[in-house]
Amino acid sequence: MSAYFNGLVLRSSAARPAVAELRRPEVGPGQVRVRVRAAGVCHSDLSMVNGTIRPSYPLVLGHEAAGEVVEVGDHVARASVGDHVVLNWQPACRNCWFCTHGEPWLCSTSSGVASLENGVTLDGAPVHVALGLGAFADEVIAPQNAVIRVPSTLGFDRAALLSCGVLTGAGAVRNTAQVQPGESVVVIGLGGVGLSVVAAARAAGASDVIAVDVSDAKQSLAAAAGATDFVVSSDALSKEIRTRTSGRGADHAFECVGRATTIRAAWRATRRGGKVTVVGMGSNDDQVQLSALDIFSSARTLRSSVYGSADPDIEIPLLADDVLSGRLSLDHLITDRITLADVPDAFDRMSRGEGARSLVTLGR
Repeated sequence: MSAYFNGLVLRSSAARPAVAELRRPEVGPGQVRVRVRAAGVCHSDLSMVNGTIRPSYPLVLGHEAAGEVVEVGDHVARASVGDHVVLNWQPACRNCWFCTHGEPWLCSTSSGVASLENGVTLDGAPVHVALGLGAFADEVIAPQNAVIRVPSTLGFDRAALLSCGVLTGAGAVRNTAQVQPGESVVVIGLGGVGLSVVAAARAAGASDVIAVDVSDAKQSLAAAAGATDFVVSSDALSKEIRTRTSGRGADHAFECVGRATTIRAAWRATRRGGKVTVVGMGSNDDQVQLSALDIFSSARTLRSSVYGSADPDIEIPLLADDVLSGRLSLDHLITDRITLADVPDAFDRMSRGEGARSLVTLGR
């Protein structure tokens, strides 16, 4: 068994990520080693490259992934060698105030952790791993609470998408906003998360699901996800949404971009008394401005959805069942299948707003 593996490493904020050989540590008590089979290129990875999130360097990127357990340490009860698992980039500690009060997605131990050291080295120097995982790699070593078993029939490609994008989007609909049958929904931003919101809204029985993006090339993806309407974003977006929702605005608006301008657009597209759910993660210096009178008179609710307000240990297996039963389709989400070395180009496409999810396949 080799002590080396390959990973996509970002050496500084000014560098371009590149594949490098890494030395892995031994598997310790309570840890598992997972051979990564598939990994999605998520916007959070791009945020670490473009400086929206400021991790420590050098950094192994990647966090949305699935693979096969190939080694377990002492005192591991959650997984066995050969298990197919989804990686959880924000595993709950189950002991902090948030975890014991039913909000494990806000776990004070794992929430907000951009990068961690875990014994991996590059040229003899310590390397950090993105969101505690560093899943753009042949393998990862992670604590056992960061792996969730799924049926082998699910397949690694679809399992990887559940790890972040699908759980985030579906959870925003099911848990945070709690969309009800017959309600109207507008979704702004049609990357992997936004398209997952569209699919989940339709599955929840929304009567109108209006998909919005700056690129008209996203129309076919929106339709495949289940959107009833498609609108190219413009300064007249709120008027367009009201035209399609009996003059009131949508019952729900989901902002899946993470920018102040699109959060305000979601606010204006929502009816009085409606709900605005911010799913996209923005930068610290991008300020959202709303007037005090508008907040009062509109009676809208504005909140964020962190990791779909979900307990991944419970909801990822449920989503896997939905996929296997045909209640939830993920095929439209994968627009590019790439290798580890192709990920920087996938970041470029993501920056231009192209496609939905690029999927890295490893070890086939």
